[in-house]
Amino acid sequence: MLVEEIMTPLERLIIVPQMSPVREALQQMRIHQVRSVVMDKNGTHGAYGLVTYKNILQSIIAEEGDIDLLSVYDIAASPSISVSAKLDVKYAARMMVQSSIKRLLVIDNNELKGMLTMTDIITILMNEVEK
Repeated sequence: MLVEEIMTPLERLIIVPQMSPVREALQQMRIHQVRSVVMDKNGTHGAYGLVTYKNILQSIIAEEGDIDLLSVYDIAASPSISVSAKLDVKYAARMMVQSSIKRLLVIDNNELKGMLTMTDIITILMNEVEK
């Protein structure tokens, strides 16, 4: 099974500009009931980033950052770890486990295609078990 078969497609991702305030990213997460947002790349050759609850907590709580002074660019994991849509899911899962990460951006030719999460993979496994 390929990543593109189970990933969350681009249309369902929340993408925020790099200079958006962290407060705005957090509001988008709440409104759309998601645990991460994608930081848009800055130009054709730029890199996408990922903002998760963990990034926000590290910056705001642990490092005593001000939510109104920090931008998404300041806290995003960028460039984000990514995989190709054509990669076999088992390799993506292995990467996630070995790197202790829950989300991978799916990027081909430096263009965002979607996101693969542990939940996406576990859902497929659960469906297989039920058969």
